[in-house]
Amino acid sequence: MHDGWYVEDTTHGPIRIDRYDESRPHEGKVLGIVQAHADDMPLFSGGLVAKLIDEGYKAFIIQTTNDEKCGPGTIPDAIKSNEVDVEALANSLGIEDVFNFGYRNHRQEENSMLEQRCRLIFLFRHLQVDTVMSFHPWARWEENPDHYITGQLVESACWMAGMGKDYPEQIQAGMKGHSVLDKYYWVIRPGSPYNLVTDISTHLDKKIESMATNKSQGPAGSAGRGLKARLAAEGLKLEELGEDDETADRAYIRLFGLDENKRMGQPYDLEYAEYHYYFPPGGTFPYSNRRERIDDYVKDHAKKL
Repeated sequence: MHDGWYVEDTTHGPIRIDRYDESRPHEGKVLGIVQAHADDMPLFSGGLVAKLIDEGYKAFIIQTTNDEKCGPGTIPDAIKSNEVDVEALANSLGIEDVFNFGYRNHRQEENSMLEQRCRLIFLFRHLQVDTVMSFHPWARWEENPDHYITGQLVESACWMAGMGKDYPEQIQAGMKGHSVLDKYYWVIRPGSPYNLVTDISTHLDKKIESMATNKSQGPAGSAGRGLKARLAAEGLKLEELGEDDETADRAYIRLFGLDENKRMGQPYDLEYAEYHYYFPPGGTFPYSNRRERIDDYVKDHAKKL
């Protein structure tokens, strides 16, 4: 257990330490990042996403809400500024594209769950997503409805995207059924399970860069320039914040925005880490996992006619 806050879970095997592999073991794979808000992925997974892209993944962001509740000015101002931030986030990590669903922030359940799932299935098939990253659908103590609704929709869409009789018109139009093979679930609230500890020291600068794009909301973004301005009004300064706003924002994150990542690393002798619950290929239905045993049995016992 980490700090009495997150919980080691060995349901899918022992806790694994994940480090950068320069051999690009994921060449050609597609990563779908499904987030509800502009600051979700950079806070929880900015280091891992940067690592996976350097290991060969092509990544795409699917943004479910319009982020209207967080940001400067009026609601339309907040929507626009967060949309700009998500584009900057994608550029900071080398992400291929962003798909915006535009559902109202904190009101996702007012929209048809079937429609939302169908849109995810469409994109999982269109992009041929191999791996998805999103909220844990059954995490404890989750207070944000956008988080648990998005997580549950993603989980079901990953499975249904491979079934040809679900939305068969998509298949008839030329798409291929395509199940998502594995998942990374974010670790956020007390009691959240994790089984993967990623060493992000090799990609720390990229994580900081991604967090700095969240100017409209979140604990990073423009906090550095805000602190710099407040100190200047008091006739003070911190040398680390530098002379310009962007330098101040990144320095602030390095100084104050990575404390949780430091704590995550300590039990595993890592300087900085991110936790995830990694769901490996194979699904959750043990009664159907017989193909390998059948093949072995046939190989050993089958006779010529």
